[in-house]
Parts: sequence; C-alpha cells; structure tokens
Amino acid sequence: MARRLVVIGAPSSAGSYAAGQESAPRVLRERGLIDKLRAAGRDVVDDGDGPFQVWKPDREHPRSQNLGQVIASIEAVTRQVGAAIDAGCDALVIGGNCTIALGAVSALSSRFADPGLLYLDRHFDLNTPSTTSDGALDWMGLAHALAVPGSIPELQAALARIPLLTPARLHLLGVDPDATTEGERRAGSDLQLVWRTGDELAQHPVSETQRALARLAPGPIAVHLDVDVLDFTDAPLAEDTGGRNSGPSLDALAEALDTACHDPSVRVLTVGELNPSRSAGEPIVLDRFIRTLAQAFSVV
Repeated sequence: MARRLVVIGAPSSAGSYAAGQESAPRVLRERGLIDKLRAAGRDVVDDGDGPFQVWKPDREHPRSQNLGQVIASIEAVTRQVGAAIDAGCDALVIGGNCTIALGAVSALSSRFADPGLLYLDRHFDLNTPSTTSDGALDWMGLAHALAVPGSIPELQAALARIPLLTPARLHLLGVDPDATTEGERRAGSDLQLVWRTGDELAQHPVSETQRALARLAPGPIAVHLDVDVLDFTDAPLAEDTGGRNSGPSLDALAEALDTACHDPSVRVLTVGELNPSRSAGEPIVLDRFIRTLAQAFSVV
C-alpha cells in the first residue's frame, strides 16, 4: 500500500539568479496539483508553505547573496520533511531553488544512517563563492553538502551533519559537462563523483534511473529535480533558459521520475527552479508537468 504523500511548498527564489521561482508552489496548486495527485490514487496532505522569499540583489554579499533567507528556507524544508517522515509519509517539496535538496537530505540524515541523493540537474552545483562571481547559492548546494573547500560555514551549520553526503551516496543524472566552471570540474574530479549526461538520460531514462537507484540502494533516497535538466524548447519551465534543444524531453523525464518514485526506497522528491512565467506563451506545459508528477506518484 502506498504511503501517504505530504506536499510541501518552499516558495523561495532567494538563492536564485532572479525572482520568479517563489510562485511555483502557488501556481501548481492553482492548476490542480493536489487534485491530480489524489486522482492518481494517493492519500495526499497539503502541509502548506515555508517562508515566502523573493530574490533581490544582495550588494553587501555579492558572492553569497541572500544567505540568511536561504538558510531559513533550508531549515523550514528540513522541519517539514522531517515531520512527514516521522509520520510514516513520503514528501513532495515544490520549490523554490535547488538548495531545498539540502533540507530534504538533512531531514533524512537526522533519522537514517546513510541516505542517498539522486540529483537530476543540468549542473553540478559544486561552486563556492570563490569559484563563481554570480553569488547565486542555488549553484552551490552540492558543494556545501559535500563539504567542498570554500563552502560557507553558516550554511553548513544549518545542515544535519558535515559532510551531509559522501560521494558514494550521490548520483547525478542529466549533467551538461560544458555548463561547468573550472572549480566544479576540479571538485568533481577530486571527489570522483558518478554522473551521467543529459543526452544519456534522454536516450535511456528508465535504465539510467534504475542504475542510479541500484547504486544508492538500499536507501532511503531523496530525489532532486532541477527542471533546467529538461530541453527548454520542449518544456519551457526553468529559470535557466540555456538548455534549448538539449537534454531530455518532458516525456523522457516522466519515465525517469515514474521509475524513481515507484521505488520504495525513495522517500522525498524535491522540485526546484520552476519559473511559471517561462511558460506564459504555452501555459499547457504546466499541466503537462503536473501530469508528470501525478504519474510519478500514482498508485499502481
């Protein structure tokens, strides 16, 4: 019997490059996310939202912008996911930016010895304030989880432990190796991370996901999705518009998520970097995405 599913909103763009992602939880709910999940057979509880945060330029800390807000968002996700796990439920977290994955893994790490993370993202997210001038903390999440040198102590202090993850408990899918900084390439090599490209995910969404789950077994496992892993031409959803005509289609991603979320070891799915304004010219893509989530959590 499928576990109850708790839906959690993390309406924050504080760690992003600009505003927009903070509206994702509201828009998906308004377009019927909860009803679609229930229609798929799941017992669903909507646990509401964490702090509402809109990105603004942090000129006093240009290389680690809006750090306090990002930490507050991570801590809220940690509390809400932890409460869901304690109640014997699974969790779906709608962000927001990619740092929400840190909250999900922190919640699992406080309750289980060695959780794993399956990270579907076009980017490694291995930057620190010294390796990129952008200052967007959503591009630095995994660096802090893995305790990459140069990580911000205050952000690490918000995590359940340091390092939050070891390389053996992380598997990346959908990476574009050309979309990396020198610092990320160095960190990835030093850590000997296991990763597969967006083209490989597009061509073999089921087998690549199965391979990742087998490597991370027995769990528990958190799955993180940054929607910029998608081909932006097929599914214009992401903050980052650079992924045009590359990466998996939404249909291929649906197969990957269906495979992952029907694995009993998977307890949390976090969704980040969805900017509803990107789909203004084709709003039906939001409905396609909701159907993808409903399929992933359906009772079979």
